Amino acid sequence: MTKPIRRVGVVGSGVMGSGIAAHMANAGLDVLLLDIVPRDLTEEQKTNKKARDRIAADNLAATKKARPALFFHPSHAGRVTVGNIDDDLAKLEGCDLVVEAIIENLKIKQAFFDKLDQVIDDDTIVASNTSGLRIVDMIEGRDERFRKNFLVMHFFNPVRYMKLLELVPGPETSDEVMARVAKLGRDMLGKGIVVGKDTPNFVGNRIGVHSMMTTIHQMVADGLTPEDVDAITGPPMGHPKSASFRTADLVGLDTFAHVAKNCYDALPDDEERDVFKVPSFVDGMVEKKLLGNKTRGGFYKKSKTGIETLDLATLEYRPKGGDEAIYKACKKIGKISDPAERLRKLVAADGKVGEFAWKVLSKSLAYAARRIGEITDDVDAVDDAMKWG
Repeated sequence: MTKPIRRVGVVGSGVMGSGIAAHMANAGLDVLLLDIVPRDLTEEQKTNKKARDRIAADNLAATKKARPALFFHPSHAGRVTVGNIDDDLAKLEGCDLVVEAIIENLKIKQAFFDKLDQVIDDDTIVASNTSGLRIVDMIEGRDERFRKNFLVMHFFNPVRYMKLLELVPGPETSDEVMARVAKLGRDMLGKGIVVGKDTPNFVGNRIGVHSMMTTIHQMVADGLTPEDVDAITGPPMGHPKSASFRTADLVGLDTFAHVAKNCYDALPDDEERDVFKVPSFVDGMVEKKLLGNKTRGGFYKKSKTGIETLDLATLEYRPKGGDEAIYKACKKIGKISDPAERLRKLVAADGKVGEFAWKVLSKSLAYAARRIGEITDDVDAVDDAMKWG
């Protein structure tokens, strides 16, 4: 019988860490949420435990106010105890699972695992929520006990609502550990499990970002606008109404650019490496903090007069527009109830609509097919990652 996971430690209380802690609490688990001690404390505050716990406490408070709500009920926040890494690391000893959600810096993660290794029980499972760092690098120098209990547990944001949970075992991760974490994810957290391999950005981000980058490059090549592309890649293509660029605004341009650059840097032998090269206008958007919803403006922005679209040449906003013929054609196709028939009509459409849709879909699907065996051995895993993530 698989030993249940009842007490969880989450280290790192940022957006992902707090979201993970909240959803663990939703499942009825006791959670210890830790973060660093603030660096700006006065001499008096340095001996005040409440002040030392401020980062985790403030982030938990923000999570309570999040919209859409991250807790099933406000009372569930009572299952989360906050603390700090310097004073409370030893409290992780009694945890069945510790989820690391700290900064995406290999040396910092390695240093943390060195400290963690000294306080946890022999059977404590350690999971990293990294979105791109390799397991073999993170556990370098760790003993056999630590390595067999280690895996990647990659959640997607917002944790409560995104169904995808990627589990990635290391070369020595035990089958029992994988079974326990999969049971937790599936039966208690309500997640769809995709098992990937220890490759850059795993399954969802590798395929998803390739598809998005293919879309961006094709948009530039065909002289289309974000509105034109979103009309094509939304419901007509079987995607949500957020389509490509509204989805990018939801995710955050900084996050998207980071994943793309990580793929480009970490995949020198990928036959489509150049697809991951971030266009200059995306770099410009990141530099100007046009990151999407988190900065109240990305590819789109709400203004007093309505929705505005970013002009990618000038990085200035203009009234939302787009090609009326593209919009009308896509609206008609989007009304077809059968997704397969809808897709057939889309790629067979005359002019820019069909040409763009076929170029993007054919390139993206062919790339995904070629990754089987590299990022996962399961064909369905790629479909599930795209569907759930």
